[in-house]
Amino acid sequence: MSGMPRRGLAALLAAAIALSALATGPSLAADPGKVLRIEFYVAETGFDPVKVQDYYSQTVCEAIFEPLMTYDYLARPAKLAPRAAEAMPVVSDQARTYVFRIRKGIYFAPDPVFKGKPRELTAEDYAYTIKRFRDPANKSPYESFLGGVMGLDEVKKDAEKTGKFDYDRKVEGLKVLDRYTLQVKLKETDYNFAHILALPNTGAVAREIIEAYADDTNAHPVGTGPYMLTEWKRSNKIVLEANPSFRGFIWHFEPSGDPEDKARIAAMEGKKMPQIGRVEISIIEEQQAAWLAFQNNELDILYLREQFAPVALPNNQVNADLAKRGVTLNRTTDPDINYTYINTTDPEFGGFAKDKIALRRAIFLAFDNEEYIRVIRKGQAIDESYPIPPGVIGNDPSYRSIVPYDPQLANKLLDYFGYKRGADGYRRWPDGKALVWRYSSTPSSRDRELDELWQKSLERVGIRIRVDKNRFPEELKQERACQLLSRTSSWIADYPDGDDFMQLFYGPNSHENNSACFQLAEWDRLYLKTKTMPDSPERSRLYRQLWRMVEVNGVLKMHDTRYRNMLLQPRVVGYKKHPILLAEFLYYDIDDTRSR
Repeated sequence: MSGMPRRGLAALLAAAIALSALATGPSLAADPGKVLRIEFYVAETGFDPVKVQDYYSQTVCEAIFEPLMTYDYLARPAKLAPRAAEAMPVVSDQARTYVFRIRKGIYFAPDPVFKGKPRELTAEDYAYTIKRFRDPANKSPYESFLGGVMGLDEVKKDAEKTGKFDYDRKVEGLKVLDRYTLQVKLKETDYNFAHILALPNTGAVAREIIEAYADDTNAHPVGTGPYMLTEWKRSNKIVLEANPSFRGFIWHFEPSGDPEDKARIAAMEGKKMPQIGRVEISIIEEQQAAWLAFQNNELDILYLREQFAPVALPNNQVNADLAKRGVTLNRTTDPDINYTYINTTDPEFGGFAKDKIALRRAIFLAFDNEEYIRVIRKGQAIDESYPIPPGVIGNDPSYRSIVPYDPQLANKLLDYFGYKRGADGYRRWPDGKALVWRYSSTPSSRDRELDELWQKSLERVGIRIRVDKNRFPEELKQERACQLLSRTSSWIADYPDGDDFMQLFYGPNSHENNSACFQLAEWDRLYLKTKTMPDSPERSRLYRQLWRMVEVNGVLKMHDTRYRNMLLQPRVVGYKKHPILLAEFLYYDIDDTRSR
């Protein structure tokens, strides 16, 4: 079934949908005639929320599955709000105990596994979902986010010995107090835990679905959210259709400081959501193809990538031709960081000997961020030297990097530590072997430009580069196995607190989201101290110290934070890019009468 339209399953779903509609009688607001066409510029990896890490797969998961918490659509800065929970959690014991009360009458989307009967969401489903993060068989990239739940470590250790995770075992930190109430107890204080339970990855799954489709849970997402997956051609097309079992919600949000919120409220207030009946997602990796598709009215929303920003947005305003057609721009600063890392466990470039640290820092000193933003980003980014981006709690705009662009210093470092140039002008290892830096990137046109920029940078210091081309899902797989030496990567906020970014360097998160596989005992000790602290001057001081240690050891080079330019066809109503939410189509509408 992988990579093909799910025709057999679609027929079974049709029967299940009919039975579900009779059983639950939902008043579905979504109009099948309202079709939204959007694009991903990188291929998805799958739709089992516990197993995926990438932005694109998580966008689909956010539409299908429901976490306990979410975010207010309009509020800025981002503000937590209940989703499947009735209200905000009751927090006690210095943020070590959280109690969530789940709304009654929430049902999973129809699936043949349920045999035509409505399947209600309960607290037990969230307890099961949280346990799945700690099951070694799932290799969850977000396991560490749920690692603080009391008692789960012991269950995991036993599973590693026996080869089977005992989901029926009582866990001290996960108690189902009644059918709709979940209590979570943590080993340590965690002021961000409610944010963790707003991640798309923590959306509830039904145990019987996971067990029925155990061989390929990534291809069988069944949740309680507004949409269902009805077609999937891997790395090509994803189709979502409105879930007939979804209860819906009434659009009502207070305006933020954005003056355009008044127009959004005027257009959307009081509507039952979702309005859009079908979402068609095309995977379009090449910038030119996506740009042409939008111009030909084949896409309703375009994340305008760098190559065509100068054409579409002279002076950061929509050009005259697009404006004449009614195209508008929603422009924000992403809560993201973009960086190049070097794997500190690599047998050649890794380790913490002075000569290896000097080599890594020299490579980073040779790279010019200003040139990167001008050439690759086409000016649509902000130079960033701190790992917590603007708009996220803990950002430090006063920080200055110790690895700026300085090829002269880079050459001095390499000479001093014995990386001498050969007759061909290229440097060699101290033992005389050829020195070659291995770098991974995708086949996209943007990455080809970046390959050339890295090659140009390393020519300045006499280091050869070997570029290995991989599709994005394969890159992630190798990265999590600590098999890549280096890659230019990005991280966008899962939740609006600096901890989400600092955890990228925590040693035990290697093989999860610590891409550089950086492991240093003193760093880990200080980081764990920050985990028990709320936002404060002391935590900010420790964050600066931690980041300085990363830079000193030549782990990665920070590049930038991007502007996100979203072009909207006139038929899109009520759209606003959210800094944390991914599937905003839950909150906006399509109106063909507005098309020009």
